[in-house]
Amino acid sequence: MKVVDVKLPIEPESVGRIRVGDIVRLSGTVYTARDAAHKRMVESLGRGEPLPFKIAGETIYYAGPAPAKPGQVIGPCGPTTSARMDAYTPQLIRAGLRGMIGKGERSDEVIKAMREYGAVYFGVVGGVAALIARCVKRCELVAYGDLGTEAIRRLEVAGLMAVALGK
Repeated sequence: MKVVDVKLPIEPESVGRIRVGDIVRLSGTVYTARDAAHKRMVESLGRGEPLPFKIAGETIYYAGPAPAKPGQVIGPCGPTTSARMDAYTPQLIRAGLRGMIGKGERSDEVIKAMREYGAVYFGVVGGVAALIARCVKRCELVAYGDLGTEAIRRLEVAGLMAVALGK
């Protein structure tokens, strides 16, 4: 079994060397966002407004981290079901989103957009929220603070293990 180190944000040539089924070790910047944040981002795109972060080449982790306890960078940070974002994901891929981390299957529309624009979907299993939190070295609120745990956050991760499930 091959393990592929992937530096985030993902360079276009990196997508080409990742194969479905590869175990990947992700390090770099990811953004957390769930359905409410996705809806706001797509609405912003529809109005021609800028997104709260430069999305080109970036990766979104479908998670709503729990609050950190004293001395921790972040609380448990497990994946949510990716299909909840499928209504919004093709628009974000067209805007430059290159990677997604979550759990579960994706819609035909998302798969088509990934193939057309060169994006990749990484899967992580549920139940590993505390282990994933150990990979987070820094956490910063970026936008939509009113959404609480579902706000957009920028995470610096090192060694987050996932499986390439689609591209």
